[in-house]
Amino acid sequence: MQAYIRTVNLVSQTVGVIAASMIVIAVAITCQMIFIRYFLNGSTIWQTEAVIYLMVGATLLGLPYVQKLKGHVNVDLVPMLLPPVARKALMIASYLAAVAILAVMTYHGWELVHISFVRGWVSETVWGPPLWIPYLAMPLGFGLFALQLLADLFETLQTPAEDIVIEGSGH
Repeated sequence: MQAYIRTVNLVSQTVGVIAASMIVIAVAITCQMIFIRYFLNGSTIWQTEAVIYLMVGATLLGLPYVQKLKGHVNVDLVPMLLPPVARKALMIASYLAAVAILAVMTYHGWELVHISFVRGWVSETVWGPPLWIPYLAMPLGFGLFALQLLADLFETLQTPAEDIVIEGSGH
């Protein structure tokens, strides 16, 4: 189990770097687009769409990294009021529910990627990139997020109830 947790944490770290790189690339493309439009009076064909796809992709691929850091928004009032055993049970139930929902989202994301690839769907713009490429961020992001949540679940199962810490609360 420890090897799984270490591996998933490493993968989450890696896709976090990729997501951050995608944001930097999107900013660079935006700067290039501004330069082309306003200083050279040229037209831009692909830049806006590429920036949108990069930002959405970065958001989805960044999900497991943010979970690794326990950076997602959570409501900790109820868990703080619960006794340790009930707090641990609530965390386990929350992880299981989230993994189940993410499994469904991952499945439907892969289905969308497959359909768009097989049918040759492209964007309805002048640039017209194949849509399976930006759609790929959905199943990858949600799937890796689910794997990170499983790693967090395994850590929770290994931790005694008295040692469970509510992230960000100091308790």
